[in-house]
Amino acid sequence: MKKTEKRRLSDIGQINLNVKDVQKAVTFYQEVLGLPLLFVMESMAFFNCNGVRLMLSIPENESFDHRGSVIYFKTDDIHKTYEQFKEDDVSFIDEPHMIANMGDHELWMCFFKDLDDNTLAIMSEISK
Repeated sequence: MKKTEKRRLSDIGQINLNVKDVQKAVTFYQEVLGLPLLFVMESMAFFNCNGVRLMLSIPENESFDHRGSVIYFKTDDIHKTYEQFKEDDVSFIDEPHMIANMGDHELWMCFFKDLDDNTLAIMSEISK
């Protein structure tokens, strides 16, 4: 590669979240959040998020044992998803709220915790 050429990142291929119990995490992500399970191994599980793999794993060692980044899951109806998740005892940090008025639509978000205290979010772009 020439010195002037730069590598460009594009699509996300996989996101990892640390968990304490893979089987409990699989139940939460599959049954409560409704994500399609790809496969499970002893210390990790993989889900399909519309072409991006979500990997839930027990950290290999101390250097990997930390909370991950916030993952934002798109939903067509944030209020309906919020109510459904509440019925499944999802631990919410806040309620759906508008983040930004984008002119022709509004950006709404709502944050919650998974079983291992990772912060996740649901988001919707609502047409006016």
